[in-house]
Amino acid sequence: MHEPPPGAVLAFDNPWHITALIALAVVLRLWCAHSRLFVLSVSLRNARGAVLEFIDSALIALLLVFCILRPFVVQAFYIPSGSMEWTLQENDRILVNKFVYHFRRPEPGDIVVFKAPPAANHFGLDFIKRVVGVSGDELRVVAYDPFAGTHSDGLYRNGQLVDEPYIKERPMYNWPEDTSASPVEVPQNHIVVFGDNRNDSNDSHRWHTMTPLRTQEARPFVPQEDVLGKAMVIFWPLNRIRVVH
Repeated sequence: MHEPPPGAVLAFDNPWHITALIALAVVLRLWCAHSRLFVLSVSLRNARGAVLEFIDSALIALLLVFCILRPFVVQAFYIPSGSMEWTLQENDRILVNKFVYHFRRPEPGDIVVFKAPPAANHFGLDFIKRVVGVSGDELRVVAYDPFAGTHSDGLYRNGQLVDEPYIKERPMYNWPEDTSASPVEVPQNHIVVFGDNRNDSNDSHRWHTMTPLRTQEARPFVPQEDVLGKAMVIFWPLNRIRVVH
C-alpha cells in the first residue's frame, strides 16, 4: 500500500464491508425465520422471536447509519498523516458533519474535509485542512526570520496578522514566493486551506500546475462545492476524545 500524502484523510468505513455486513444480517434473519432448529421446543421458539427482533433492530440501525446518516449527515474518517498536528494527530478518528454547509459557507478557522483539486497531485482523494481564506480575502504568508527584531511572520489576512496558536511551527516560507507580488485574492465561491503543520503539509501554498509554456502557475483554491464537511469530534483513541476547534 502506498503511503498517503500529507493532508489526506481516509474514510473510516468501507462500502463493501458495509454491504457484506447488511447481506449477512439478511441471510441470518432468513435462516432464523425458516430454520427447523427453532421448532424443536417452546424455549427455542421463544428464543427465535428474540433473535429475529434483535436482527431486525440491527438491520434498521445499519440502514439508518449507512444509507441516511453517512451519505448526508455525519461520516467517520481516519487521519493517516501529521499534516494537521497538533490539532489532529496521526491515527486520530474523527466525525465530520456533512450537513452544516447546507446552511452556511465555510469560514476561516473551520477544519474541513474536501476533494483534493488536480493541482494537489492527488486528485480524487479526500483531504483535511484548515480554512484560512474565503471569497474576497487577500492572503499573504511571511516566513519566520530568527534574526528579525520583531516577530512579523505568519499568515496575513486582509492586511492583518492572524493569531494562530494552533499551528505546530512558524512558517518557513513566503507566500507568494515573490515577496513583492500582490497578496493572493480568493475568488468567488472558493476557499484557501492550510495544514496546521504549516511546513509539512500538501496545501494551498504548494499547489501549482504546469502551463503550456512549461512554467508553473499557482492554483491554491478549492471550490466550495468540493467541501464534504466540517470536522466536529475526535472519537478515538479514548485519551484524545474532544471537540475539534
